[in-house]
Formats: sequence, C-alpha cells, structure tokens
Amino acid sequence: MKRKPEPIAQEDWDAVESPPLTDKMLAAMRPVLEVHPNIPHRVRGPQKRPTKVALSLRVSPEVAEYFRATGAGWQSRMDEALKEWIARHPR
Repeated sequence: MKRKPEPIAQEDWDAVESPPLTDKMLAAMRPVLEVHPNIPHRVRGPQKRPTKVALSLRVSPEVAEYFRATGAGWQSRMDEALKEWIARHPR
C-alpha cells in the first residue's frame, strides 16, 4: 500500500484510483521530454560557487531533526555551522 504524503488530505488520497502498473505498461513508458520535447524544462547551469563535495555522514537523530526542522536549505545551514566550528577550532 502506498503511503500518503503529509500535504495531501486523506479524502483526496482515498478518491484517487491508481491501479498497479503492469509490465507491459512499464515497458511502454518513455521519458516525458522524449514524448513532449517542446515542454519547457529547467537545466541547471554551471555552478557559481566552488563545487561542494557529496558526502555520506552519520549524525545523531537530534542533530538531523534540528537542522531539518529549519526548513529548505538545512544542508547549507549545517555546512555554515561546521565552517563556524572550524574557524573557532584551528588546527
């Protein structure tokens, strides 16, 4: 069973009939831009700032909850907090 996303009302979620996709249906699917090439889409341009490094990091649940609760951009705020810590603790 699919889980209902938070912003969707339960009544709306229940009203949608979504049968499971068959193997035939999945095989027939094509990328939307292949089927509708004229639909405007956003392509990310070159980065204006130095490239950041992708990193897998384990933190305590309290730290993750704190930063996520600050909303969109929480990863950048976590990055800023770590930079401040580095500035206060030089090698």
